[in-house]
Amino acid sequence: MLFSPKTRFGFKAVASLALAAGLGLAGAAYADGIPGAPAPFDKGGVKIALVAYLSGGDYFQAAEAGATRQAKALGVDLRIFPGRQKPDEQREQIRQAIDLGVQGIIVSGGKAEAVDDVVQEALDKGIKVVAGNIYLTNPGVIIVDQDESKQLDLVLDQVLKDNGDNFSAGYIYVEGFPALDRRDKAWTAFKAKHPGIKQVAQWGTVDDTTAQSVANQTAAVLRAHPEITVILAPYDEFARGAKIAVNEAGLQDKVKIYSVDVSTSDIQEIREPSSPWVATAATSAEGGGEVQVRALALAITGQLQEKKVLLAPTLITRQFLEENDIQTEANLTQKLPAFLGRSVASAPWIPAPK
Repeated sequence: MLFSPKTRFGFKAVASLALAAGLGLAGAAYADGIPGAPAPFDKGGVKIALVAYLSGGDYFQAAEAGATRQAKALGVDLRIFPGRQKPDEQREQIRQAIDLGVQGIIVSGGKAEAVDDVVQEALDKGIKVVAGNIYLTNPGVIIVDQDESKQLDLVLDQVLKDNGDNFSAGYIYVEGFPALDRRDKAWTAFKAKHPGIKQVAQWGTVDDTTAQSVANQTAAVLRAHPEITVILAPYDEFARGAKIAVNEAGLQDKVKIYSVDVSTSDIQEIREPSSPWVATAATSAEGGGEVQVRALALAITGQLQEKKVLLAPTLITRQFLEENDIQTEANLTQKLPAFLGRSVASAPWIPAPK
């Protein structure tokens, strides 16, 4: 799950509806209650909030869309507070959610030290809290996340398969984002295990124009280190920026890019003729949003047994996409139904999203 400040394939409309004041996004498929569901879902009127640190881009737009879809299936009033990369604003949004009288809050991304006290305020009021991509350690918080180490391990296995264990690598990384930090640990262990792989440069940034910023950085790195043949970009927006720079330098036949996360636009870029972006590993962003809402619903009813819910990743290569004629994330889900994780954090009374 990561950090994609990119906006494509129709999800901008979702974000535009998600005003800072927290407008209700989910419809009312079961607004009057779900027959046979445990309380309070049997009577309806359940309110929850999604408070994001980042909300721009394919990944987060898709996650919000998945959360909205699952909330609608449950008849839940979902309030989305869009992320603006401002810890103080995220704190205030959590307080606003508490004041709205929600029964549950999803905290997506951010800095734990900036919000853990207001999260505790929510817990103390009996509000259930689900956290994704943030190191919240408050007792009672439910963690829903990707299995990050397995995710990067899948990509690194493909790197070895494609390139052997003796090459010069460039690495795009920004410290302080939980998912990237966990992926960094996997990369560090991988380098220690394969000493013939030399990391000759590291760069990266996360901002409102991450892809273009990374593209500019990558161009400079490639000029300084022409020996680089592999770029590890463990976030798809990093990969998008690296691809721009590699293409502009005419190095498509020399440099291969490996990433984490996937979206429809990612699939299209990987499938471009002579694209240097050759593989990624991912869980479904939409599926992740759905799982967060289901986990919160189960927690509200007291039926959730786990305190940590992990989504299994999938390796996605250009070869697989081409062999199966996959053009979109929807196509990918059709070929790999388990990609959405519909069986994760579910129960017979929870309606499936449509």
